[in-house]
Amino acid sequence: MKILVLGGTRFFGVHMVNALIKNGHDVTIATRGLTKDNFGEKVDRIIIERTSSDSMAKAFGSKHYDVVCDNLAYCSNDVKYLLDNIECNRYVMTSSASVYDNLHMGITESEYDPYTYGLKWCSRNDYIYPEIKRQAECALFRAYPHVQAVAVRFPYVIGQDDYTERLYFYVNSIVNGIPMNINGLDEQIPFVKSSEAGQFIAWIAERDFTGPINGNNVGTITLHEIIDYVERKTNKKAIYSLEGAEGPYNGVESFDLDTKYAKDSGHRFTELDEWIYKLMDCYIQKSGQA
Repeated sequence: MKILVLGGTRFFGVHMVNALIKNGHDVTIATRGLTKDNFGEKVDRIIIERTSSDSMAKAFGSKHYDVVCDNLAYCSNDVKYLLDNIECNRYVMTSSASVYDNLHMGITESEYDPYTYGLKWCSRNDYIYPEIKRQAECALFRAYPHVQAVAVRFPYVIGQDDYTERLYFYVNSIVNGIPMNINGLDEQIPFVKSSEAGQFIAWIAERDFTGPINGNNVGTITLHEIIDYVERKTNKKAIYSLEGAEGPYNGVESFDLDTKYAKDSGHRFTELDEWIYKLMDCYIQKSGQA
């Protein structure tokens, strides 16, 4: 298939593009051109400004793609600027668990319904992040019902390639004796591995599933468990201080996402325990503790 990827040059987007290439698709990546990629001649490239309707029209006005995988749709205007200026059979948006208001264990897709939510055309800075992501989904499903569309909702995506370094913050702080101001030590946190996130998007792009769909690894972990593991592996103790650096997962409530739709469609996510401790081992080495 002829597939357009918006984004795809870093983090889980790289895994997605590699999976699409491996599966034999004709892939074009559209970015601002600021981040180099290692795809070589395996992809075509288009330079765009994602938040500009004029740029979208100039880049895509006469083009058709079988599938568009959009990692860069943050608000309703982002969706509008693209889908008003491109022809595609299928559209896969990377969304977020942030669309859910009430966080708890086993959240199902029905707990945020973009088909009935009030649509507001907005830009990225008009509302807080959860609301602009709700509006992006709402625009997709309400304003473009003729498009065969999917919104993939992920919790926290992490991996060695996580440029946000959220989990690394805790490991590095313990290894190097940096005081941390953290809370919610016993809250259950869900994750999805960056490689699995990218591979899942590539996988769902080839299916006929439509609508919102959750994706996360099986199981959760607490900050207490994370910190205990690093302390045992390094023989160092976490330093807690109200004056310390604020933890990236402060304020998180226990939750995870029900992945029945993914399972029923034939996809299985791995157990969180299978890889998260290995990731922490890599972060320990990165922090200077061999």
